[in-house]
Amino acid sequence: MKINLSADWQAVLANEIEKPYFNALLLSLEDECKNHNCYPPLDLVFSAFNYCSFNDVKVVIIGQDPYHGEGEANGLSFSVNDNVKIPPSLRNIFREINTDLDAVFMPTSGNLEKWANQGVLLLNASLTVRKDTPNSHKHLKWNLFTDAVIQAISDQKENVVFLLWGSFAQKKGSKIDRSKHHVLESGHPSPMSANQGKWFGNKHFSKTNEFLNSKGIKEIQWF
Repeated sequence: MKINLSADWQAVLANEIEKPYFNALLLSLEDECKNHNCYPPLDLVFSAFNYCSFNDVKVVIIGQDPYHGEGEANGLSFSVNDNVKIPPSLRNIFREINTDLDAVFMPTSGNLEKWANQGVLLLNASLTVRKDTPNSHKHLKWNLFTDAVIQAISDQKENVVFLLWGSFAQKKGSKIDRSKHHVLESGHPSPMSANQGKWFGNKHFSKTNEFLNSKGIKEIQWF
């Protein structure tokens, strides 16, 4: 399987890509895709990196794995393709943006490429999934690769905002150097968490922009 990963990320992750587990991961993914429907399509697996270069990373949002319905996943965490119904978690994200930023934001698409193009790395812990089977590619060890991505950002950059939503993301981001970066945590935007009062009102979008502005970094246009 060809690694469709931008040159700057390949340079940053060169040592990781050369490790035996990563080659085994790609071979296993090829076999998995021959026998099952997997998402996103292979040419979109590394989209999070190809839309957002290493040098441009300002914000990291960590998800768990791609949406597992047909035609939904596009390689960006929480994002779906155009003309796909906006999932509940993403709808709650948009609701929080409306409240937090006092916006009138009624999106018809859940495609978050606009965020990625501004320096938001929309990173899933697992980059692939089997159709209709959440967390089905955990055994492929994507977690080792994405841990290395987070570590590289933490070590080699400064003043990145990490948005850790829910216990999974918070555990995933536990080794981020908080003396160099700004970490915001809250409950997950899924309906179960949001309806328990753990999501709405976190103001992560305004807080992100306030931090970026304080460091002289261009803020994110969230809507």
